[in-house]
Amino acid sequence: MTARRHLLSGTIASNVKGITTVSVASDPLVPDEDDPRAVPAFVIAWSAEEPGRIGEVAFTGRLGEPIVLGRGEGGAESRLRFFRQRPNEIHATDPLEGRAISRRQLVFRAFAAGVEVERVGRCPLFVNGVAREKAPVTPGDTILLKGQLLLYCTVRARKLAAPRYFPKTAWAPFGEADAFGMLGESPASWTLRDQIAFAAKSTSHVLICGDSGTGKELAARAIHRLSARASRPVVARNAATFPSGLIDAELFGNAKNYPNPGMPERPGLVGQASGGSLFLDEIGELPHDLQAHLLRVLDEHGEYQRLGEATSRQSDLRLIGATNRDASSLKHDLLARLAVRIEMPSLDARREDIPLLVRLLLLEAAKKSPEIGGRFVGLVAGRPEARVDPLLLDSLIRRSYSTNVRELDSLLLRAMGASPSDVVVLTDEASATRAEARVPRAGGDLSLRASREPTAEEIRVRVRQESGNIRRAAAALGLPSRYVLYRLMRKYGIDVKNEGPE
Repeated sequence: MTARRHLLSGTIASNVKGITTVSVASDPLVPDEDDPRAVPAFVIAWSAEEPGRIGEVAFTGRLGEPIVLGRGEGGAESRLRFFRQRPNEIHATDPLEGRAISRRQLVFRAFAAGVEVERVGRCPLFVNGVAREKAPVTPGDTILLKGQLLLYCTVRARKLAAPRYFPKTAWAPFGEADAFGMLGESPASWTLRDQIAFAAKSTSHVLICGDSGTGKELAARAIHRLSARASRPVVARNAATFPSGLIDAELFGNAKNYPNPGMPERPGLVGQASGGSLFLDEIGELPHDLQAHLLRVLDEHGEYQRLGEATSRQSDLRLIGATNRDASSLKHDLLARLAVRIEMPSLDARREDIPLLVRLLLLEAAKKSPEIGGRFVGLVAGRPEARVDPLLLDSLIRRSYSTNVRELDSLLLRAMGASPSDVVVLTDEASATRAEARVPRAGGDLSLRASREPTAEEIRVRVRQESGNIRRAAAALGLPSRYVLYRLMRKYGIDVKNEGPE
């Protein structure tokens, strides 16, 4: 690392474990911590010889300025530099060292609508799976140097805001799951962590909204563990499983010998969770008349009554509800009591985290079933690393997901079953859906995602183009989830029923 200090023009503040801390912006390729703008950036999604670099990001330079990507140190020309970027932190890493990558391999030129990439070295270039010599690249595209390096083009601010609530003690090493099992280095993942920590510090009841497989239960348990109730139990139940005639017994319990002689006394979920947290998954599946049963115990005094008892009890619980429905589908007075809301980002909103998730899922599969998953894991520099074909990662990054991490895990399991060697390879199932990914494709979309929310007309047009599919429309508009789009549609008075296909 000492040999390349001169490249950073005196910006080095410290040198920690081979990573150089950068904190000023005199060089246009060194992120400016005072620049809040989102710009095109490239994230390492796979590296044949340096797998530990997954998640590192490089920023493009001034408009029209040629920037070279290549192996090793460069000369006087501007070189694309990679960083480990985290909230309020930026650490420069060593030059790329892939042996088949030329010292001058690619030339990038940034323009208003995206970036142009041109191959000047010997390693073949593929953009979105197609061999190219020169091509425009916009957020959502992938760049593959055959057998060496896979990059994902995204849009990212040069500085991520410092977390206000998520404690530094819960952070993990770069690219690893944090203390609560949450994985991701994307801006969306760090925003989510801070929202979870804020919810934990609040004393209000919480509603977590998100599509299937986005990690709502993981978020709920993180809220509990970060809260002042962490030493008390978290009681979890899927609300959709409550029998309609027995919800009071399930929630509030019953007195001894009630309703039948010999019946034991039961505290119910409310009693069990007193002093701690009650997590009700799929709370939106409860009919409104059953949601009403929760109202009184969620008020300030937490009053409830066990079946068969004449006197009221009190429970000091905190409710954390989760739903894959729009929040407005809940009974209005129950929704009013769930004052803190968290919207879980979909995989479509955090595609740069997919390679990290793939690695984690494969390593976990190897631990759970060594005979199945163990052959796809090897040691690199003393660290377990998953062996994944870059064509599979390319496909997984660019596809559209309906059940998010759950779907990703399922695809990987089937790919392992179909892989003939010790590398998880691309299957027909994964490649058949590569064209379904909905990502920003033009300069207008880039500026929209970076700096403002969509207008009412932009929403109407996109919803019509997607035939009323709110999840796909939200992804195409660059929004973190369909719930954000629902909120904007309510704001503008847009009814999806009236927005049919074009």
